[in-house]
Amino acid sequence: MLLAIDAGNTNVVFALFEGRTLKARWRIATDPRRTGDEYAVWLMQLLSIRGVDRRKIDQIIVSTVVPRALHNLDVLARNFFNIEPMVAGQPPVDYAIDIDVDEPRSLGADRAVNAIAAHAKHGGDLIIVDFGTATTFDAIDFHGAYKGGIIAPGINLSLDALVGNTAMLPRIAIDVPETPSVIGRNTEDQMLIGVFWGYVAMMEGLIARMRAEIGRPAKVIATGGLAVLFDEATDIFDSVDPDLTLEGLAILAERASAQ
Repeated sequence: MLLAIDAGNTNVVFALFEGRTLKARWRIATDPRRTGDEYAVWLMQLLSIRGVDRRKIDQIIVSTVVPRALHNLDVLARNFFNIEPMVAGQPPVDYAIDIDVDEPRSLGADRAVNAIAAHAKHGGDLIIVDFGTATTFDAIDFHGAYKGGIIAPGINLSLDALVGNTAMLPRIAIDVPETPSVIGRNTEDQMLIGVFWGYVAMMEGLIARMRAEIGRPAKVIATGGLAVLFDEATDIFDSVDPDLTLEGLAILAERASAQ
C-alpha cells in the first residue's frame, strides 16, 4: 500500500493507494514547524479509525512546495514506518517529462505531478487549472511536455486582500451567488459577486487566450479544492479531477517500483 503526501502552502494531504486506486485521504493545515512526531500522532489515529494496519504501508512518496516541511515528513516516514520516502522530482522518481520553460528547476512539484497525471489520464493538448492558495494555469502539449503557464492569486487570497485592506467590509464565505444577477443589492452580495463572478471571468478570459496561443484544441482539466464549486458556474472545464496531484504521485511511485 502506498502513502502519498502532497504538502501544499495551505494543507498537507495524505492519501492511501492500492495501485492507482485511491482508498482514503486526509488533510491537515500546513505548518512547517509541525514535527514528525506530531504528524505521526495525528496520522496513526486516522489509520486506526479506518482500520488500516500501518505495517501494510510499504511505500511513501512526497510532493512538496514547502521545503521546510520535507524534513519532518521524512522523519515521519523513517521513524514510524521504517521506510525511506520517495520525493517527487528526485531520483529515482524523476518527472521524466520535458519541462520546456526558461527555468525548469523553478517549476513547483505539484504542477509537474499534475502534468504527469493529466497526460496519462486525458492525453492530447491540455490546460490544467489548479485551485489552491494560488490558482495556476498550465499548458501541456500532446507529447506530455510542460510548456508554461500562469500564476494568479487564489480566490481566498483575493478575498483576504480585499477584507484586510478595507475598514468596513465584512468577512464572507466563498460560494456560488444565490441569484444570477451581477448587480448586488447589499454589501455582502456585491462582494460575493465581485469575487466569484470576477474570478470566473478572469478564468474564462485567460483560458480563451491560452487556447488561442496553443493553436490546437486543448481540453481543460480542473483540480484543487474549489474546482467543483466553479464547475457549477461555467462550462469551460472538460473534466473536474480533484485528486489529480495525488493520482500523479501514485503514477510516479508505480513507475519507480517498475525500474
